[in-house]
Amino acid sequence: MTCLCSGILFADVACSPVSHVPAEGELIPTEKIELNLGGCAANVAVDLTRLGVDVTLSGCVGDDALSDFIIRSLPNIDITRLQKSLGRCPGTAMHINVQGQDRRFICTTGANDDYIFDDELFQLLADPNLKTPKVFYLGGFFMLRALETKRTVQFFQSARKHGWTTLLDVVLYGDRPYWEILEPLLPHTDIFLPNEQEGESITGERTPHDQAKKFLEAGVGAAIITRGELGTFYFSERERFQTGVYPTNYVSGSGAGDAFVAGLIAALLEGKGHRDAIRWGSALGASCVREVSTTDGIFNRTELLEFLDKHELILED
Repeated sequence: MTCLCSGILFADVACSPVSHVPAEGELIPTEKIELNLGGCAANVAVDLTRLGVDVTLSGCVGDDALSDFIIRSLPNIDITRLQKSLGRCPGTAMHINVQGQDRRFICTTGANDDYIFDDELFQLLADPNLKTPKVFYLGGFFMLRALETKRTVQFFQSARKHGWTTLLDVVLYGDRPYWEILEPLLPHTDIFLPNEQEGESITGERTPHDQAKKFLEAGVGAAIITRGELGTFYFSERERFQTGVYPTNYVSGSGAGDAFVAGLIAALLEGKGHRDAIRWGSALGASCVREVSTTDGIFNRTELLEFLDKHELILED
């Protein structure tokens, strides 16, 4: 099994949940403030290694201390395809966690703006020695300005030509023409993975059903739209269904979407169908939200399978 994770890499500064967002000039105590690894590609890669998947990670960092921290935080992952942008900081985000509320972010994309699909990555797609099955995942599109080119479309086309299953995830950033930027990639995407709010911003449609329908009309193989505590909506030409969520002890939602993707990918690499893959993703997402960090709470493979044996996910056609 092989997964190529590419996309945004971040250094995250996160606080333990506080009672409220501070007013101007106000100081609020918190139990701790942590520096952690973040970013869709990094989180998915780390989560997959906990499930025993071989991962190659590709993204771009800068040349400062925070960039060094990101690199040191990637054990057991092939990072030979990481790129470095001189004179840049890495992607960096502050996570403000408030009790009972979704997290808030302040961030800079940093070196993520410079990430490209270079010739070495094209060569990797065609490597006959890679273990199969193979999944290519791009996470954080719209935060990767240098990828908004025809070359990225060519990369997706090449991935599918060489037997990779292609997955695409996004992070909305700024006020931009999201649909126009995204549409050329959709015919070459096997699974598209927005959340409900992202789906609405991209398509202008309010319901997950209408969002997914528009994605499929543009050429996507399947749309999996996550809805937080409301569960997940799946839509393809063959089937559509929605799920609930697993019980968990919620501390912070940071990284939960990435954990969902990692569980989904791991299941697909093991030959599971999309329903079982969503069960795996939902379970891994439930493990993530137990910690402030994006990856500290993630189940390993044994823990995941034990959790799945003990809990049932509500699924409705």
